[in-house]
Formats: sequence, C-alpha cells, structure tokens
Amino acid sequence: MKRIAIQGQVGSFHDVASHRYFEGEEIELICCDTFEDVFAEMKKDNNVIALVAIENTIAGSLLHNYELLRESGMQIVGEHKLRISHSIMCLPDEDWNDITEVNSHPVALMQCRDFLKKHPSMKVVEADDTAGSAKMISEGQMRGHAAICSKFAAPLYNMKVLEESIETNKHNFTRFLVLCDPWQAEELSMPNQSNKASIVFSLPHNEGSLSQVLSIFSFYKINLTKIQSLPIIGREWEYMFYIDVMYEDYTRYHQAIDAVRPLTKQLKVLGEYKEGKSTI
Repeated sequence: MKRIAIQGQVGSFHDVASHRYFEGEEIELICCDTFEDVFAEMKKDNNVIALVAIENTIAGSLLHNYELLRESGMQIVGEHKLRISHSIMCLPDEDWNDITEVNSHPVALMQCRDFLKKHPSMKVVEADDTAGSAKMISEGQMRGHAAICSKFAAPLYNMKVLEESIETNKHNFTRFLVLCDPWQAEELSMPNQSNKASIVFSLPHNEGSLSQVLSIFSFYKINLTKIQSLPIIGREWEYMFYIDVMYEDYTRYHQAIDAVRPLTKQLKVLGEYKEGKSTI
C-alpha cells in the first residue's frame, strides 16, 4: 500500500488526482492542512509519497510550492493534470432558498466568480479547503451554509449537490506533481523512459545570460514548456528560474544539461518523468 500525503481533506481535488494517478493501486491518504505539512510528512517518513498542486490554467503557478520543493530535496517522479469542476452543495434537507453563506478555498471561489455574482444574497466566506468546507458544514450541521468543492465530496459528507459545473471556465485544469524521497525515485519512475524534466537554476548577473541558456536548449531540440522566475530573498534583482522541458531523445537532453550547467549557478534537476495524462 502506498501512503500519499496531500493538502486538503478526503474528497478534495488532491484526493481525486491521487486516485486517478495511482488508479488500480491501494493507497492510504495522509490529509494535511498546509503544503508545509505535506513536506513535513515526507521528511518524517521517507516512504511517504506526496501529490502537490503546482499550477492551474486560470490561477497560475503556486509559487510557494516551487520553493518548498527546491528546499525539501524531494524528487519529481510524475505528474497528473486534472479537470477542475466545482459543485455547490448543502445539508440534505436544505435547498436554494435556505442558503445564506457559501464557503470554500479562495481559489475555488475565484474560479466560480460568475456563478456567485448571480447569487448576491449569499455571503462568500473563504476557508482552508474545498472538501474541508463540506466536512465542516456536515459535521457542524451548519444550516444555511453551502460548500463549493468537487461533487465527489457530497456522498462522503452526506451533502446534497444543488448544481454541478459552476466554474466560470470549463477548460480549467490543475497540474499536480508526484514527489518522493530520491532513494525511492527509481522504483516509482523510469528516467530513461521519460520525456519531461523540471530544472531550477540561477544565473550570473550578466547581459544575455538567460538567452544563452535558452539558445542551447533550442540547439539540442529541447522544447521549453514553462519558465517561472522567483526572486532570491536577500539578493536584490537576482532570480531562481524554474523551467520545464520536453524531449524525445534522452541522450540529447542530458547533453543539453551538460552544456548549460557551466553557464548557470546552483543548477538542479528536480525530476525526470513522463508527461502526465489529463483526466476529468
């Protein structure tokens, strides 16, 4: 049995993504309040695997998670892209006319902004988790409250779905990374069968330093699919660059890494893995 640490409660999108990625396998979830707690669970037990959201097609990158990943020393061994569809749900014996307040994670509330505008009488209150909101309402029998979360949370917490697919954008996906201690990375992935890698590095404060790196990747036919810069605290106007690349030839990819390494500082390969599937 695999033990998977996630941020959020059972029924959350992290839960759904975990079961989709490890489909057919027996898993035990370790539900954490924060992403810091997720990484702490991995440090406490190096057998624990984590599944962590890293970016959303609407909300963008979860910047703090990049830093947590780099500082943790954990390795990326896979990814999964999950279609995010929100539902609004309430206690079983209540209906639309009873709802005065809606609770959910701030990102979920933002993704349902148009729906909420149509219901101005409902007070919008931010919470730590989507499924956690449903759990809180159910356990507290909080009458007049509704939760916005995955429809899969409804049967888990004995809630009634009032409406499904209330998100504004129907092409809303979240990308999750599968992380583990480096010692078990080979068991969970096969680097020589990979076609994607995540890398982090900093650069000397010289003119054209980034363009030189990008030119080398281009020369080796390495496709840059994402670049994210984060400031280095305490070093004004210096940045860490997090990049995702895709490749068809593993050898050429490694040749590219060897070629750019002398031009960078603190270059680290965060993981080599197969591009993740998208599911709904």
